[in-house]
Amino acid sequence: MLTKNDKTTLRSKIFRHLDGIATSTTAYALHKKGILNYLLDHKKVELKELTNQFNANEGYLNVALRILCSQGWLNQHLNVKKNTITFEINKNSEMAFSLCHLYEDAVNLLKYAVTFPKQRIGSDSFIILERIFKKYESNFGLSQIEEGTIQYQILKHIEGTIVGPITVLLGVNGLFHKYFMEASFTAEEYHKDPESFKKILDFFSYIGWFKKKNNTYQFTDEGLFFAKRASAYGVTVSYLPTFVQLDELLFGDPLVLKAEANEEEKHVDREMNVWGSGGAHSTYFKVIDQVIINLFNKPIDEQPKGILDMGCGNGAFIQHIFDVIEHQTLRGKRLEEHPLLLVGADFNQAALKVTRANLIKADIWAKVIWGDIGRPDLLAKDLKEDYNIALEDLLNVRTFLDHNRIYEVPNTITNRESTSTGAYVSQGKRLSNDIVEDSLLEHLKKWKPYVEKFGLLIIELHTIKPELTAKNIGKTAATAYDATHGYSDQYILEVDVFNKVAEEAGLEPDKNYFSKFPNNDLATVSVNLLKG
Repeated sequence: MLTKNDKTTLRSKIFRHLDGIATSTTAYALHKKGILNYLLDHKKVELKELTNQFNANEGYLNVALRILCSQGWLNQHLNVKKNTITFEINKNSEMAFSLCHLYEDAVNLLKYAVTFPKQRIGSDSFIILERIFKKYESNFGLSQIEEGTIQYQILKHIEGTIVGPITVLLGVNGLFHKYFMEASFTAEEYHKDPESFKKILDFFSYIGWFKKKNNTYQFTDEGLFFAKRASAYGVTVSYLPTFVQLDELLFGDPLVLKAEANEEEKHVDREMNVWGSGGAHSTYFKVIDQVIINLFNKPIDEQPKGILDMGCGNGAFIQHIFDVIEHQTLRGKRLEEHPLLLVGADFNQAALKVTRANLIKADIWAKVIWGDIGRPDLLAKDLKEDYNIALEDLLNVRTFLDHNRIYEVPNTITNRESTSTGAYVSQGKRLSNDIVEDSLLEHLKKWKPYVEKFGLLIIELHTIKPELTAKNIGKTAATAYDATHGYSDQYILEVDVFNKVAEEAGLEPDKNYFSKFPNNDLATVSVNLLKG
């Protein structure tokens, strides 16, 4: 039986594994290009100089170097007034950079893992896996691998790059089914190539996830811990299509992952992303539930007429909200006389199709329409003309969406001095942090007329300072978030910066409902009810 301390230690490994997927791919790309040696030689270099020297895409190079800062291998210096960024080596740089060549096999493995779980592990993958496993058994020749050392950090990075995609594959395809988790099993029961599959099971046995006896395997308590949390790897692994294209993003065509109209997203496996995010969202939904319950327990004439979920995805959030209102509020007892208007809006036509199907299956009446988070005016017009629904009469909700809006150049430049430390990109070009704040300000102002009445209920993702991440390795997924979102032109600001801009837009966070996760300086998620 695992103790509380055991679980804390294992949870730390998950964070380190997620760090590994982001860091191994990033550091190895910079290592191959010679940037790490250039930094060691010059000690302190402006981003612009590195961009010119290596013919790089400045925006994505900034993201990459900030990731190394978050791992404690570089220091970032921002000069807001001059709009310059400088990176400086520190006491960890030489050791870390000298070991980045060790990532090679693990990074190459991702070229095969990017097809998981649609395709199972093929013979070429097993060849690379076997080569990695042999090196892993000798700790890659590293001598000092105690926790807290650079060697240990890199070893966990490599481990995470291997186990992350495989864990997602096995989780989606059934190895973590209750049958396998509670009983002994053989490789033959699961895979058509059992001799090759044993190599994976043997590796997992080596790192403590399975007990092996003769040719049978059984989960250990540690293995069960990871198996039950397989979805924790899902979001980061869903961005493998981006990570395997880092050479091109950093030093080639910055638009290599740009999808054309009516084309599937190239930068992320969206289905896997939804699967991976599902478990984590339940924590935030508990806070959302309290807001919903309080609003729909008010007198009828003080309640919203319904809900609009912008970015409805697969319709799960609408289903959840409807269930809460129906079973936990006074409004739920009066739905016959005061029907609930439910609207799901999404930019993605495939998502709309899935939402419609899921809501019909759940026997929930809702309007499902196309909508662009950057054009609330157009959404309001369509709702009024097509359904006689006023957008301002609804409670507007969304989850992890505003940072993923299509970037628009702000019409007004405020000349603010941004306090954000983030790295932001639009199609390879670096965006200054003050411009990103101005863009968010105008975005929220667009929504203000439609949310003044009942508010904007929002779950949002955030970044934290890289030096704070570096001091808390194993306690936060910030490095992985910064990588997945930075490389895909998404704009996650710090909690305090986001709230400050919201207030500027005239949307003040309701202190009664504001929550952040975790509830300390490492917060990367917030729940807000923004009110005009």
